[in-house]
Amino acid sequence: MPKAILFDFDGTLANTAPGIVLTMQKTFEEMHLPQPSEEAVRHTIGLPLKKCVQMLGNLNDDLAEEGTTIYRRLFPIYEIDHISIFPEVPETLELLASRGIRMAICTSRNRFSLDSILQRHGLDPYFETILTADTHQLKPKPAPDMALVLLDRMQTKAEETLVVGDTTFDIEMGNRAHCPTVAVTYGNHTPEQLLTACPTHLIDHFSQLADIAG
Repeated sequence: MPKAILFDFDGTLANTAPGIVLTMQKTFEEMHLPQPSEEAVRHTIGLPLKKCVQMLGNLNDDLAEEGTTIYRRLFPIYEIDHISIFPEVPETLELLASRGIRMAICTSRNRFSLDSILQRHGLDPYFETILTADTHQLKPKPAPDMALVLLDRMQTKAEETLVVGDTTFDIEMGNRAHCPTVAVTYGNHTPEQLLTACPTHLIDHFSQLADIAG
């Protein structure tokens, strides 16, 4: 049984894609640039926000920074009201916590928006620590850096720690940190995409995590 689990957030614990797509499109609209498609936006979820903006518009560094600032300003207007927690997540987190499994979040989302969502949905008590893209100068996913920092912070061994995510970026990060990985198929990358990253486990429902962590 694993002693700890490192969770991605967007597309793993919460269905944030509708809000992200809307906010990203509103960001490009305000910049008077062509709006990216839903498919294109979903493909970038899991990367740092500035990287997403840059890729979606093929923008230079200054314009990408401008887009990032606009997106963060629009977050409380558009994104947060379109976010929902996936089915089975609260119940499964409660079950895992009752087994003494330690849990953390490792996300490319910024800390302010993550805290706002966790508190709104009552999930913050389940996680002993959180690592976001804006709290450390680390290489982003799929580099292993964020997972390695959490392993050190929690004093847990890689082989005793699951990494759970919905994108190839999450699975590659976990693999490079030498952790067993769990890919969820209901998020932003398809099962076919996820399999290219060679996850240890592939699940269709969040509650199946309780069996893996049994």
